[in-house]
This record gives sequence, C-alpha cells and structure tokens, in this order.
Amino acid sequence: MSFNHRDEHVDDSMLLIQANLDDMNPEWVSYIMDKLFEVGANDVFVVPIIMKKGRPGIMLNVLVEDERLSVVEEVIFSETTTLGIRYMHASCHRLAREFEQVLTRWGPLTVKVGYHQGEMVQYAPEFKECEQIAKEHKVPLKQVYEEVRMQFIQQKQKNVSS
Repeated sequence: MSFNHRDEHVDDSMLLIQANLDDMNPEWVSYIMDKLFEVGANDVFVVPIIMKKGRPGIMLNVLVEDERLSVVEEVIFSETTTLGIRYMHASCHRLAREFEQVLTRWGPLTVKVGYHQGEMVQYAPEFKECEQIAKEHKVPLKQVYEEVRMQFIQQKQKNVSS
C-alpha cells in the first residue's frame, strides 16, 4: 500500500520486526541495515541489549509494510546470526511532508518539512546534500546544516510578512 506523503495519514498495515543478535560482528550492522532499506523497510534501527548469561547483543528493529514481511525475513535470516524473529502489528501516524529549496552560499539545498494538522512542526536539511557540500567545500557539516536551517527560517519569515 502506498500513500501520498504530502498528506498526513495513519498507516495501519505495518509490522515492527525484532531480532536479537549475538555472536555477530557489530560491523555488519550498517550493511544489514542498507540491505533492509533496499528491500523496502521504512525504518531500521538497533538497540544495544544484554542477553542471557550477560552476553552483549543487539536488538534489530525493522518497520515495514506487512506485505514485505517475507523479503525482510530473508535478509534477516541470511545476513544475521538470529535464530528467530518476532513481529508486532503496528500503526504509524505520518506527518504530511514537503520538500522545499533554500538558497545558500553553496547553491540551492533541500529541506524536508513536516506538517501536523496543516501546521509546520518539523524541518530538517537533507543530510546527503549537506554531507556532499561539506566534503566538496571542505567546511564542517554542522556549518552547512546551520546555514540551511537559518536560510529556511528567513525564507519562511519573508513569506509570512509578504
């Protein structure tokens, strides 16, 4: 099921999949996360945990549409050390979102903006664009982020006063 993310909505057909991982090299986690995103995971995150007998472990969490369960299971079982997964049905309230351009000294950059009941409540520069600018121009990433955020707020204030 695909929603128009420009509209605020609730996805009721989601699963939260969890797998406890131990006896696995933690360096593998970013690779596994990338593979899960490639097969359609909406979100992937890990939490450090203590397993039985005091062993350190990782809890892998994957949020995905229920129709993608089998491909996510395939990645988890083939790429991790887990012997089982658990999943819970979940609903996700998603804000309406839009992408806006702001002009910076490095050119136009994108800001993702979130709206709740028609009001702007979140905004964030697009990470990959900021990362690329920081590398290309040899400036700190936080400087790029700060300028994008400042330009966005100034642009919004101009639109309100116009």
